[in-house]
Amino acid sequence: MFDSFQTALDKRKEAGTLRTLKPKSEGVDFYSNDYLGFARSKELQNILLEKITDNPQLLSGSTGSRLISGNSFMVTETENFIAEDHKSHSALLFSSGYNANLALFSALPNRHDMIIVDEKIHRSVHDACKMSLSKKLKFKHNDPEDLEQILKKQKGNSYIAIESLYSMDGDLAPVQEIAQIAEKYKARLIVDEAHAFGVFGYGFVEKHQLQNRVFATVITYGKAFGAHGAAILCKNVVKSYLINFASPFIYTTSAQDIQWMSIRTGYDFFKTKSELSLKLQQNIKIFRKQGLKTPSAESSPIQAIIIPDNQKVKRLQQNLSDNGFLTYAVFSPTVKEGAERLRICLHSFNTEEEIIQLTKIIKEST
Repeated sequence: MFDSFQTALDKRKEAGTLRTLKPKSEGVDFYSNDYLGFARSKELQNILLEKITDNPQLLSGSTGSRLISGNSFMVTETENFIAEDHKSHSALLFSSGYNANLALFSALPNRHDMIIVDEKIHRSVHDACKMSLSKKLKFKHNDPEDLEQILKKQKGNSYIAIESLYSMDGDLAPVQEIAQIAEKYKARLIVDEAHAFGVFGYGFVEKHQLQNRVFATVITYGKAFGAHGAAILCKNVVKSYLINFASPFIYTTSAQDIQWMSIRTGYDFFKTKSELSLKLQQNIKIFRKQGLKTPSAESSPIQAIIIPDNQKVKRLQQNLSDNGFLTYAVFSPTVKEGAERLRICLHSFNTEEEIIQLTKIIKEST
């Protein structure tokens, strides 16, 4: 009964790419998405603890979906705040960015529509497309010209899916140019700001004042905000449509209010900690000065070091771990064969000494 499962697992084990769950490691963090150190901030933890002490009901379960008994005052007020703060018509909260993308791309496009995705879009979008009745096409990574050639051939509605900052290469999308092309062909652009939010203010949609030119924006809180959950920023009619037709929203129990409160508190904390974003950028500059070859953007907290061999990148990761540095190795088939990499995440709390020592070991090992 289980032979086919075991065969697949054995193949991965032989290739050295079998995934297993391990206890959280001790060491210098160069692998988490905690870019600004919010998740480890004692100050933020104490603020949250005080709020919980005053309102212990925040820890209770929501008791149901948002459409039954789980639509609390806290989640409603947090959505209203997010929409106003981002200068968006509406915001709809989800328990994760993965669920937010599932909702968007499974519910909005119909069987006559086309979803056009950047070839390096997050897996959650691909999974959502499997749930959708519409078809999917890919355009070359960060290539507006290729996107336009595809759009020229479409007859129905088209949805375009991009990330503003890509999590595997650490490079930035030409959001403004893609927004112009989307407008030209009346396509509906959806931008995932998961890794840009907090690192680059409120993200590139707001930075370039594209709120009224982008169909929907996904903001996630499990990275720079050190919390959990996500918000879709959109028009009122889109929010209402998702509430009525998006299965990942309708049929899931709402999160506890502590999650929504953590998000709301994170905004206030973020506004008082602008120095953390500046320190992060300083650390990125220190890393870039060490001269490692990378496809990543100069200002990106994600710096990828391409090592085209699963075993080589695995040995490098282990060497770094043995020296107390925690990094993340990305193997094929997660990325294309020959594009295996060490994914380094920089943070505001990393020291110059740690960054230089990390890069020294990488240079000596490659």
